[in-house]
Amino acid sequence: MSWVEAFLNWLVQFFGDPANWTGPDGIPTRLLEHLQFSALALVLAALVAVPLGLAIGHTGRGEVLVVVTANLARALPTLGLLVMFVLLLGASSIWPVIIPLVLLAIPPILVNTYEGIRGVDPDLRDAAYGMGLRGGQVLGRVLVPVALPLILLGCRLSAIQVVATTTVAAYTGLGGLGRYVIDGFATQDYASVVGGSVLIVLFALFVQFGFALAQRVTVSPGVSRRLKVR
Repeated sequence: MSWVEAFLNWLVQFFGDPANWTGPDGIPTRLLEHLQFSALALVLAALVAVPLGLAIGHTGRGEVLVVVTANLARALPTLGLLVMFVLLLGASSIWPVIIPLVLLAIPPILVNTYEGIRGVDPDLRDAAYGMGLRGGQVLGRVLVPVALPLILLGCRLSAIQVVATTTVAAYTGLGGLGRYVIDGFATQDYASVVGGSVLIVLFALFVQFGFALAQRVTVSPGVSRRLKVR
């Protein structure tokens, strides 16, 4: 049997097993857990990073924080950070896992929000001030709409990272789709490993599609045409 045939056989075995569609270990439950963990971490990260990125990008103060955050993101060991928080805080709640997920999600959102605001054409900024708009109005009415594609890009990058890391977090006892992969390897249940991996890939693609749709809906046509011209 070739590896392709084995792969397809494992897929049929995993998705065709009724036991994988019901109960606390069923696909709907694990998928919902993965979605909840990922969404919570992403929302908390955005609540911190977006306002901070807007403020730094608009005022130019605290730019060193953006540089430090960007470099820190490259140095953080994902699994090590998760294990450290679980050891420090225990595993009685989801927060020892959610906190490192938030820390991992903040840098891309912060950096892209900052870059988006700072990258707005200075002439456009000056024209807004010339029309009598004040600082907060310029930020909300002019800078944010123009920077929105980069802000959404930062959120999308963070979302993909969180989805992937939530999978790894199954090592610490967290639920979600990663349980199929981790438990499957532990018990040599390769159908579970393959099925779980496919579900994770499909989930990541769904996230990509969701952000692409959000950008199409929220970004003004003028800004979209400007990006295409570039």
